Amino acid sequence: MSKTLKEVTVIVGQYTNAAGETKNRYQRIGSIIETRNGEMLKLDQIPLREGGWDGWARLYEPKPKTEVTKHPAPEYAPHDDDVPF
Repeated sequence: MSKTLKEVTVIVGQYTNAAGETKNRYQRIGSIIETRNGEMLKLDQIPLREGGWDGWARLYEPKPKTEVTKHPAPEYAPHDDDVPF
């Protein structure tokens, strides 16, 4: 079984926040994983950005996986109404 060691992230653009500051926009493009044969790089996508990608990527610790909560299906309540058709 493989283990994610790092997330591969790139800057894909910029935005201005509510305070008027210019910030970088990041996108995860892949992972570095540990396999029985050693570390491997898995790219899930190639980033597209205005002016082209410069080839640089940042490596971050993997974010913890969030649990998906399932909502129970609503109970079926049959109607006692007489439909006039």
